[in-house]
Amino acid sequence: MTQSLRRPVVAGMVALLIAALVTASPATAAPVLYEAENATIINGLVESNHAGFTGTGFVNAANAVGSAVEFSVQMPAAGSRNLLFRYANASSANRPASLSINGVNHSTVLFAPTGGWTTWISAAVNAVALSNGTNLVRISASTSNGLPNLDSLTVDDGVGGGEQPIEDPIPQNPIASGLGLVLTEYATFPQSQPVPTPTDQRLVRRARINALGEIPGTTGRRFVPDLNGKLYVLPAGGGTPATYLDVRQVVGANFFSGRGLGSGFGFVAFHPEFATNGRFYTVHSEAFSGGLGMPTDWTQTGAVVHSILTEWTATNPAAATFSGTRRPLLRLGFGTYIHAIQQIDFNPNATPGSADYGMLYLAVGEGGRGLNTTQPQARNLPFGKILRIDPRGTNSTNGRYGIPASNPFVGQAGTLGEIYALGMRDPHRFSWDRGGTGRMFLGHIGEHSIESVYDVRAGDNFGWSQREGKWVYRNSDPCNVYTLPANDSTLGFTYPVAAYDHNPPTDWNCSSDLGRAIAGGFVYRGSALPALQGKYFFGDLVQGWVFYTNESAMVRGSATLAPIYQLKIFTSSGTQTSMPTLAGDARVDLRFGTDRAGELYVLSKANGKIWKVTGVQGSAP
Repeated sequence: MTQSLRRPVVAGMVALLIAALVTASPATAAPVLYEAENATIINGLVESNHAGFTGTGFVNAANAVGSAVEFSVQMPAAGSRNLLFRYANASSANRPASLSINGVNHSTVLFAPTGGWTTWISAAVNAVALSNGTNLVRISASTSNGLPNLDSLTVDDGVGGGEQPIEDPIPQNPIASGLGLVLTEYATFPQSQPVPTPTDQRLVRRARINALGEIPGTTGRRFVPDLNGKLYVLPAGGGTPATYLDVRQVVGANFFSGRGLGSGFGFVAFHPEFATNGRFYTVHSEAFSGGLGMPTDWTQTGAVVHSILTEWTATNPAAATFSGTRRPLLRLGFGTYIHAIQQIDFNPNATPGSADYGMLYLAVGEGGRGLNTTQPQARNLPFGKILRIDPRGTNSTNGRYGIPASNPFVGQAGTLGEIYALGMRDPHRFSWDRGGTGRMFLGHIGEHSIESVYDVRAGDNFGWSQREGKWVYRNSDPCNVYTLPANDSTLGFTYPVAAYDHNPPTDWNCSSDLGRAIAGGFVYRGSALPALQGKYFFGDLVQGWVFYTNESAMVRGSATLAPIYQLKIFTSSGTQTSMPTLAGDARVDLRFGTDRAGELYVLSKANGKIWKVTGVQGSAP
């Protein structure tokens, strides 16, 4: 089965389209649609007063704990199936429900708000084991809010116990939101040039600005790195960028930014006590003969680029430009020009004296080697991992940094103590929620199918390259994903809390770049825009789509993914627009930033501009 058979699904018609588009094969059973009005209803009524339902109506269950709908699902043979519950929920809160199979509790399904009683979406529960014959599939309200309006249950083909690829892994597309962000231009950056001259036109940008943050202990100074070499600073009000440090000039002839979308001066992280100790950390690339001749701490075979973690110490932290010293901490060799060290950062929630204070996190990609090796799962290698180090310690193998005793794998034979979490392809951007529970969220770029958000905790294994999102990945068929095996719960993988799939066109060749890649973002905890409070903002860095999902809906271990909403974009004058229009390019190269107050910023490499989110139009569910 080729990738071209995976068709886009229109939100609100998931159940009917799956039934119409998927053809049964000898190894599978065709998806079956079960209308809720024909099921057993416990404390509820069949109604038809909200348009958009399928069949003859939908079930409006009573707002009470235990109100339920039970479907009798017929199976010609035991097997694993995907369940799609089509529903509408116009309330502002999740309506959690207990899913039971043949009287045995299976999982909790979070029926998130859909924005209206005529807006129907599907909540998917994947890889549910069903028995031969009749199976009682019951969904029961867990709170006094009751169930949403329930339209139907589609029992997907379950891909024959994992032998057939999944046509549409995430049937529910991002939902068009009534909420819009007002963007006000904040700064424009000067033209910069990659070195060497790129052969890939995707690197020909005005300024390859990669992030925005605020320097700790200063009066609102913002920092912005450009992959082509310069570290800029801005005043709190924006305006004209000033060069604080030219990493490319200091590194010299070995500096490299002309191959690979993430090569160059990738990221900067300021120590929380920078105002007094002057220390900050950068990661940059070297790939000319002099750089590749340097000894590495770990390397992939045939390395073509090195990523170097460096500590810088400013003589005067308050100075407008850097003057001081630098020392290398870590050098990694990568076998391709993609997926090297993507981000470094400190946990802003950590307080002095706590175990996490001053610990530096590194998102290390797998260098493109996950397609044909197990390196992301290998615990004796740093590739495809999040590392956590003490940059002032000395107990590492090279003696230039420390390995925190609180790391999850310290002392385990054959395992690097630096590893905080593993099993990643391209861990592109991570951030901590600076309110609520303070969780760490990661935007993870997938291969050909899934873009994911993970709730990251110590010791997690996200499964790459055995998993892409919550699906089986096979390097023998990189164009598709497959359902989970029956014993998956025993394998120790952690799955996304939110995700969207690629929905390729029918004629797409999966060896080409479709142009889908997640840009991880931030949970809004600012005070200027109360309507955004508690929402995790992220996007698609290629297309420039801006999304959010509610932080409270991103639940680890939930049977359902948090719904994703696509935002409208407005100019400061109130005109609706789009990120490609603002960026002046179909490829936006979208990034997000935040200041110490928690306010949001949107960046584009295409035209080297930053916008601040200064207002809100409309409303959200």
